[in-house]
Amino acid sequence: MDAEILIVGGGLNGPCLALACAQAGLSSVVLDALPAVTRADAGFDGRAYALALASVRMLDALGIWGEVADHAQPILEIKASDGRAGEGAAPFFLHFDHAEIEEGPMGHMLEDRYLRRALLDAMEHEPLITHRAGARVLSQDTNGLASVTLDGGDVLRGRLLIGADGRRSGVADRAGIKRTGWGYGQTALVCAVDHERPHNGVAQQFFMPGGPLAILPLPGNRSSIVWSETEPRAGELAAADDATFLDALRPAFGDFLGDISLSGQRYSYPLSLSLASAFVAEKLALVGDAAHGIHPIAGQGLNLGLRDVGALAEVLADAKRRGEDIAASNVLARYQQWRRFDTASLAIATDAFNKLFSNDNSALRTVRDVGMGVIGALPGLRRTFIREAAGLTGDLPRLMQGRAL
Repeated sequence: MDAEILIVGGGLNGPCLALACAQAGLSSVVLDALPAVTRADAGFDGRAYALALASVRMLDALGIWGEVADHAQPILEIKASDGRAGEGAAPFFLHFDHAEIEEGPMGHMLEDRYLRRALLDAMEHEPLITHRAGARVLSQDTNGLASVTLDGGDVLRGRLLIGADGRRSGVADRAGIKRTGWGYGQTALVCAVDHERPHNGVAQQFFMPGGPLAILPLPGNRSSIVWSETEPRAGELAAADDATFLDALRPAFGDFLGDISLSGQRYSYPLSLSLASAFVAEKLALVGDAAHGIHPIAGQGLNLGLRDVGALAEVLADAKRRGEDIAASNVLARYQQWRRFDTASLAIATDAFNKLFSNDNSALRTVRDVGMGVIGALPGLRRTFIREAAGLTGDLPRLMQGRAL
């Protein structure tokens, strides 16, 4: 064997899984289709992630958080409300304050460049991990040992094959794992903006008729924008020049942070729901977007993938301690049983929320505004939502509790 675990996908979930498995003494090869130079720190490009508190604890347990904490922005409050461009927020809104729970900030915003660099450095210094950049998988086989054939002709073998290769997972496709889902008719426009006034660590979510607009705090007077719009409108905005894009964003954004200007690049992503029919197969498991892709309305995409990583690493570590075959079907079934319900529940919830809020129906608008007002007025219910946003609910893997494997 070249390693006990072959991980296809070098983005975020794949390296995190390799580092977690290394804690349990499991060796891995991380196969990244992109060349190493693409993953290097090229300066601020506008991409950032909302990491829930549980995800931060996991990164800390993996030895990553200490390398990036100085670059992170704590999320101290979350405000969510209905909105229409040029009208500002509705009178009823949700307000979550981290001071209502004992654990600290609900999460942190962290730029992509810092997290990727820290993961690359950690893998480089871990003797149980081999990182192969620019390695594209052409075929796989899970009869006997798991094996993959690379575009350069190399054949690698291990006990277990992991698909961490995104929504269009080649690992899942080659294993015959089908997907269920649908498009939302929306596209996410992603960028960062500089603004005149401080955000004070407050994350804002405006539910606009075309889709939600998230304004997420970054260090300094800068915020990350995730703006979901209908496909035709988003197509126009994505093709527009920066000045035209800003002219369209300003009425939706509002003036509460003063004037805004673009910082870094702009990106766009079509939005859809995509769930794998199974998270495991013979000597194979899927994590992250390879297993599930959900609407970004709750900002939980990466956090959901990291829960997969924590759960799978724990299942494999416990199996190794018991002397079990880590690739045995009954071992992998434990991982699937752990993660399928949580994933399906969140997928259904985000799907329902998007349908409820991404419209301008006056009756639905009244219902949802009153609903947000009720939640905001009940401290116990409000704290439940705060803990949910922090990723502290459900059956948490040990790593997400800040504990070692």
